[in-house]
Amino acid sequence: MFLSVFDIFKVGIGPSSSHTMGPMVAAAAFLDRLRASPFQAHGVRASLHGSLAFTGVGHATDRATILGLAGFLPDTYDADAAAVALETIKSTKTVTPAGLGVLQFDPTADLRFDFGPALSGHANGMILSATDAQGDVILSETYYSIGGGFVLTERELAAASDTTNVGPDVPFPFTSAAQMLDMARDSGKSIAEMKRANELAAMDAQELEHGIDRLWQVMNDCIDRGLNTDGILPGGLNVKRRAKGIYDALQAERGMNMTAPHTINDWMSVYAMAVNEENAAGGQVVTAPTNGAAGVVPATIRYWLDHVPDAAPSKIPDFLLTAAAIGGLVKHNASISGAECGCQAEVGSASAMAAAGLASVMGGTPSQVENAAEIALEHHLGMTCDPVKGLVQVPCIERNGLGCIKAVSAASLALRGDGSHLVPLDAAIETMRQTGEDMSDKYKETALGGLAVNIPNC
Repeated sequence: MFLSVFDIFKVGIGPSSSHTMGPMVAAAAFLDRLRASPFQAHGVRASLHGSLAFTGVGHATDRATILGLAGFLPDTYDADAAAVALETIKSTKTVTPAGLGVLQFDPTADLRFDFGPALSGHANGMILSATDAQGDVILSETYYSIGGGFVLTERELAAASDTTNVGPDVPFPFTSAAQMLDMARDSGKSIAEMKRANELAAMDAQELEHGIDRLWQVMNDCIDRGLNTDGILPGGLNVKRRAKGIYDALQAERGMNMTAPHTINDWMSVYAMAVNEENAAGGQVVTAPTNGAAGVVPATIRYWLDHVPDAAPSKIPDFLLTAAAIGGLVKHNASISGAECGCQAEVGSASAMAAAGLASVMGGTPSQVENAAEIALEHHLGMTCDPVKGLVQVPCIERNGLGCIKAVSAASLALRGDGSHLVPLDAAIETMRQTGEDMSDKYKETALGGLAVNIPNC
């Protein structure tokens, strides 16, 4: 198995990696297939199924699909250009992706939400089609957005040929936490060192360094934007941005003797909330491992840098590489998709990744790092995904703050021990997979259960 740090952490846009980034990536893949086909397309169509339909408007799936068919990509997304393109598409009822000319596409007629049963392959399914001048379908493909911005075609999914697992031979090909610890013990290397060696089998050191630097830059910029922006989040719930107000108050209280020790939790929360408010507003974020859980890892890093003595920015690559190793194990052996396993797979996975990264940069042994990840994941088991009105706002924004707090607590507890513990990380990951498999679909990102039906959303 090879999942790069740049598979787990991707620069993209909010509010959802599965429902926004994934459909945009799928549309881009379909355009590539259309460019390579012998057919002359006259128009394009899209239908959204399962969770993509039920939470599609709240997660901007419709917008992402339209823009994807117009040639936009998450990594290079320009919000101003997108706004202009959407207005043009709406008025002309056409898209003009590069290399394909003018294609007929009426968003009100050619983008359909199918609220029937989900497609057979995954809860997040979509069908993209190209038509000729008579309106007959000349090319069609089914795509599944499987979490974290990963997309597979129906054939790839059926063949279990997740292309993200295809890569070069690597020196430390661990597929379980147990293997990871064995390789660390035998090699004398840290988890970050093994992960770095694996990455260097696919790219040179400068490319890896620059790529990781960009990830942290986007993460940190996202925190700063969120800490300095107020207003009401879009979507109709009238949720007020709170990060700026909390941050301003915390800064004013700094140095005051009256500040209670537990206020440090507010700092952790506000960093995470800043990210997820930006995500909810459709801003640029980094999947970590998903958009819905994008605040946990950067908030933990920012907490460490700003509040922990001797924290050094030079160690951020070790943090992210260690976190990516844990995220890769979770994705490979269970899921990082809320549509598959609920929020335990998103914020739970993110908390485990953050706990591992923090334990690593604070001097933890591989066993302590694995213990930190296990503690954090174990105490998210069973967490449902129940966004009110299908928006990545309630309970998602605060939930990232609590995920960060749990990550820091888990790392601290693990560092107090010697790495030995009763429940292995592999067991926690497998338990999460089984729990998600048993969980009712209405608690897995469809907005049909939990808070989503018990909170008035109009």
